[in-house]
Amino acid sequence: MQMENIVCVAQRINMGTRITFQLEERYNLQHGMSGAGGAIRVERARKQRATTHGFKLDRGLVKKQRRVGVPFKAAATAESEAQVRTISKDPIMLANYVPVYVMLPLGVVTNDNVLQDRVGLENQLKELQAAGVDGVMVDVWWGIVESKGPQQYDWSAYRTLFQMVQDCKLKLQAIMSFHKCGGNVGDSVLIPLPKWVLEIGESDPDIFYTNRKGIRNKECLSLGVDNQPLFHGRTAIELYTDYMQSFRDNMEDFLESELMIDIEVGLGPAGELRYPSYTKNLGWEFPGIGEFQCYDKYLKADFKGAALRADHPEWELPDNAGESNDVPESTEFFKSGGTYQTEKGKFFLTWYSNKLLTHGDEILDEANNVFLGCKVKLAAKVAGIHWWYKAESHAAELTSGYYNLHHRDGYRPVARMLSRHNAILNFTCLEMRNHEQPAKAQSGAQELVQQVLSCGWMENLEVAGENALARYDREAYNQILLNARPNGVNQFGPPTLKMYGVTYLRLSDKLMQQTNFNIFKAFVRKMHANLEYCPDPEKYYHFTVPMERSKPKIPLEVLLEATKPVEPYPWYKETDMSLDVTGFLDYIVAIIVRIFKLKLN
Repeated sequence: MQMENIVCVAQRINMGTRITFQLEERYNLQHGMSGAGGAIRVERARKQRATTHGFKLDRGLVKKQRRVGVPFKAAATAESEAQVRTISKDPIMLANYVPVYVMLPLGVVTNDNVLQDRVGLENQLKELQAAGVDGVMVDVWWGIVESKGPQQYDWSAYRTLFQMVQDCKLKLQAIMSFHKCGGNVGDSVLIPLPKWVLEIGESDPDIFYTNRKGIRNKECLSLGVDNQPLFHGRTAIELYTDYMQSFRDNMEDFLESELMIDIEVGLGPAGELRYPSYTKNLGWEFPGIGEFQCYDKYLKADFKGAALRADHPEWELPDNAGESNDVPESTEFFKSGGTYQTEKGKFFLTWYSNKLLTHGDEILDEANNVFLGCKVKLAAKVAGIHWWYKAESHAAELTSGYYNLHHRDGYRPVARMLSRHNAILNFTCLEMRNHEQPAKAQSGAQELVQQVLSCGWMENLEVAGENALARYDREAYNQILLNARPNGVNQFGPPTLKMYGVTYLRLSDKLMQQTNFNIFKAFVRKMHANLEYCPDPEKYYHFTVPMERSKPKIPLEVLLEATKPVEPYPWYKETDMSLDVTGFLDYIVAIIVRIFKLKLN
């Protein structure tokens, strides 16, 4: 009976691999490839990367690449061997392994600093671990930990949470969340900034970002007060630094055990390096262009000083950029031939985006100093402002602080700044496809992801990412898989391009529903290149060494040299690890074969 079952499994494997081969042939036709043509394309991409951009690919370990599915042209015996091979911990295929993390619920630690539903959370963590998930991400909220007063930190709930994660044999991504939770898309709970900080804001509201009408945004502190000693003698950057130092002191044991793989430093609203140009609870609706957020008295004074030094004391901040829900062409600033293309407009946009670069650089420099010697990497998140990407002015990106146009790269300077701190560039909207967005938004989500990830790789950064909205469908997973390995899997070593990791948004009861979770588990396995969970990151080329001091500060003029646009790296049109019927069959077959292996042993 057992032999009959094994024969049945072999027949299913043969059927699945024949389908895989047929899809491979169709894939070649769609991409204009046949036979060695695919290899030629990859070689061209590799050559461009190594010579045009001076970037050493995957530590120089790249070898000739072939896509999964090509070896299945052989006879049934060879097909079966190839299928079984993906189930083992293949040291070569492990080079294609992309770890998957899952964001924990926003309110996993309550406003009262209590870990919510410990039993239920522990059960879910165990299910994630059994599904092959590599780790979880959690917001460590400033508004919770330092809520009682200046430098009165309470880490008790987070220590309990971290211990639970460690006991469940998962890794951890910790976010230093210096922003408010609530008011943005997807926010399900309200966690304000520390009460004592808000009280300072009552007497000095200019500590918050402000629009042209004087409306204050209390989601985070304005970068205009980064170096203003307004908080009982401390500057905003000193607030963030002291918080991170206390985190290190109180989580020393977890840092030493290497539970944490990276620490993402919050640099603005939603933890992202941007201005809060679009905020749902202040009336913004998609796809509004947003508003510039530089009208607090500190940034006003900074701009006047910059204009004076440029011998243009008459220049003022924009008063013609419209309102939050406008479209570009309805404003004097963003319309074709508008202010953004004038000398005055270019000066303002350069100043506005440079302030953001300096803000991120200074905070990451302090974070690097705090975590010196720890076996952990820093990370920073860049927002996926995909709407109006295909409009001439890129208005929504400009108001967010990304001075990105068709003739000016607004993201590579950010990547270059991150490179001095050896920080991971974390990007959003990996799941989005252009046709899913309303035509009026002129979205270019796919091109934006390609541009930003390419910028990171060109600056020799590790690049990670996440989905912007919760999705449970194969189409969204396939888009993430494509972005995770844009030129496919390499059976002979590290792939041409590979993301450092992907974090799924987010853990919820809906994700854990059986149908949704089954698809998610299949997605995890595809991210792992059809391999089982690997507990040793070094086997898939994640080498974490004690943090060294950041390299010397990069002058702004050197950062801005990176604004010269360069063609992004080429992407396949579709992933070669698709979660279609064949992909799901691969997952089922892997489970069946694993069961038989256990029985036979």
